[in-house]
Amino acid sequence: MSARSSKPHEVVERALELSRADGCVVIADERSTANLRWAGNALTTNGVTRGRTLTVVATVDGKEGTASGVVSRSAVTPDELEPLVRAAEAAARGAGPAEDAQPLVTGVERSPEFTEAPAETSSAVFADFAPALGEAFARARAGGRELYGFANHEMVSSYVGTSTGLRLRHDQPVGTLELNAKSPDRTRSAWAGRSTRDFKDVDPAALDAELAVRLGWAERRVELPAGRYETLLPPTAVADLLIYQMWSASGRDAVEGRTVFSKPGGGTRVGEKLTDLPLTLRSDPNEPGLESAPFVIAHSSGGDQSVFDNGLPLTATEWMREGELRHLTTSRHSAGLTGLPVAPGIDNIVLNGGEDRSLEEMVANTGRGLLLTCLWYIREVDPASLLLTGLTRDGVYLVENGEVTGEVNNFRFNESPVGVLGRATEAGRTEKTLPREWSDWFTRAAMPALRVPDFNMSSVSQGV
Repeated sequence: MSARSSKPHEVVERALELSRADGCVVIADERSTANLRWAGNALTTNGVTRGRTLTVVATVDGKEGTASGVVSRSAVTPDELEPLVRAAEAAARGAGPAEDAQPLVTGVERSPEFTEAPAETSSAVFADFAPALGEAFARARAGGRELYGFANHEMVSSYVGTSTGLRLRHDQPVGTLELNAKSPDRTRSAWAGRSTRDFKDVDPAALDAELAVRLGWAERRVELPAGRYETLLPPTAVADLLIYQMWSASGRDAVEGRTVFSKPGGGTRVGEKLTDLPLTLRSDPNEPGLESAPFVIAHSSGGDQSVFDNGLPLTATEWMREGELRHLTTSRHSAGLTGLPVAPGIDNIVLNGGEDRSLEEMVANTGRGLLLTCLWYIREVDPASLLLTGLTRDGVYLVENGEVTGEVNNFRFNESPVGVLGRATEAGRTEKTLPREWSDWFTRAAMPALRVPDFNMSSVSQGV
């Protein structure tokens, strides 16, 4: 019997039967992907892939505490299953007591679809999208521009079983579209991206029309020096900044004085105002269109994530309410250490509470400033202030008297997401968006555009 012919829930059950450890968690991730790629207004490649990864967490009780061992492998055959379980047990016996040790989760209602076949994607997900993309190619060709990009759809069915009786299952669709338009001489470039669950809400024609306008703006070029500029950050750029902020919002690190959320003299900044705008930053596994796993799926321990928390139910969490910091991320272990509430990370993020204004309306209300397309190559400079650096890309535009008057050079920026929130003077309408920098790791975001009166463009960049 091959790895593919064995059903995921059967593999989970068999691994649990084989376990000789004091506790065991088994996670089977069944993954399928379908993709399209194109260049110069023509499809170049397409394909479909499938695979399975099995993770076994063994826990062993000892006089000094409970140790854990974690082993993950792909394409595990039935003959390889027992060696995988034994390897996890050996890793646990060879490790010292796990700092994050907790009793394995119990009492969570079984997923009714646990024994059903995994959900799978296929090229059929592009049934309506591909013809519409072909029509966009024709319009772009007639308009003297070239389209490049890719569409990717992934379906991951995760099966989680534990020796304490949990039998949970979650299906996660992930769709991304990135479209780049270039002038024939390649001197002008514009980008647009979308996140989707099924490609039914993606309109290539609308994206091409948006990019055509941006290429038109770029026909006039203006060189500007480094400096602080009133800047309109579109939702994708706001998402990239706030995702990094969320990744840096460890409750334990804050209590230990290592982050921007640490209070001088001790403690955390929970309860402090981060912005005067009435903005709420939240995550909810049931957020419409951004649905994510409603329970913890942890393949490893680290920071505020713990393999002992696998199966722990997740509920809507407000990280910031009307500008006030409300929660930092914690596992059960780090919550116990810090005295903070248990608040594991959730795989989506939403910022709302802004005005019901489109980015176009915000442009129309700008005297003089910059309009960005997206950010990339973001890196941390200083964790204590969460100072980040990165580059603008694929279009920075000059706004004068409510109109875009040309494209300017790219910049390197130095900014803290917390500082950006604190200085923002306007937030627009919240909309689903694709973070460009972090789209390989995080796709489920809804953000408004932000107006920042003094965004720090620290140097001129030669990037495109």
